[in-house]
Amino acid sequence: MNDLFSRMKQTLTADFYNVLDKMEQKNPISLLNQYLRQAEAETEKVRKLVERQYQLKAEFTKELAEAEGLAEKRKNQAKIAEKAGESELQAFAIQESELYSTRALRINEALLKSEKQLNELEYKYREMKHKLKDMNIRRMELMGKENLAHAHQRMNQVIDAGSTSSSSTGKFEDTENYLDNLEQRINSNYQRQSIDARIIQLEKDMKAEETHSIS
Repeated sequence: MNDLFSRMKQTLTADFYNVLDKMEQKNPISLLNQYLRQAEAETEKVRKLVERQYQLKAEFTKELAEAEGLAEKRKNQAKIAEKAGESELQAFAIQESELYSTRALRINEALLKSEKQLNELEYKYREMKHKLKDMNIRRMELMGKENLAHAHQRMNQVIDAGSTSSSSTGKFEDTENYLDNLEQRINSNYQRQSIDARIIQLEKDMKAEETHSIS
């Protein structure tokens, strides 16, 4: 069990920041997710050990109560046999009572030991859960840093007109050029339509004046 705790402690503490440093240089999020899955698996193992230790404690408690009860029962039976003059039955009851008493002492020691182990397991489990939570927070921090870095990279590619090799920049510049050309065509069409409309109106006005003069 000590070896297990030692391995888990190394997994969750000593190597954590060294691993993170390597992750940040390579592929931080995917490697960190893999590392967290391993840490979660180790934490789950401890959770199952805690659960099993509770079961052992319950079993020891049950066995202790049974042994103490039988020891007391045989003790009372020995007294009854003594009063009845049944020395052989008395001796058997005394022997049985002593055996159950010895067993109860042994079980009680095991129970105390199991309670101590349970406290250690629960402490380790709480510690591992806290560390796992800290690692998840660190993972979110790394994700934020990575997302920001990608966002800056994309924005720089889009905004920087000098980076002609960037497909994003090319698309952005093409869109700007298209908008410029479209605006020019619209303005030109508007001007032509405006001139045509003015000429037509002038022609109407002139015809109206001629008609008025003749009449």
